[in-house]
Amino acid sequence: MKTDKKTGADRTQPAVRDEWWNDERIKSFLALDTTADEAQDFHILIKAYRGMIADAFSRFITFFLEEGRNINEQNYRGETILKVVSEHKNSKEYVEILKQAGAKS
Repeated sequence: MKTDKKTGADRTQPAVRDEWWNDERIKSFLALDTTADEAQDFHILIKAYRGMIADAFSRFITFFLEEGRNINEQNYRGETILKVVSEHKNSKEYVEILKQAGAKS
């Protein structure tokens, strides 16, 4: 059953803005588990992208690369994180962060 998206006071969970992400919280994404059919590094990147504000994501990418992770790992469709993120309407900051870190489409 499809329902209309709630807005404003009708939301059950308030929007969070200006939330501070400390290094420990950001690094916790590096330990995320994945299912057998998902590429580990791609899974971690997509979860971080979906869950972090741009500033935190930028810091996360630094930690990610310091661990020797693969920023160009592909999902099961053969897409990189940069390709997926580039298709989203409001992703310009994230795209720039990824490009500066050496991500390829």
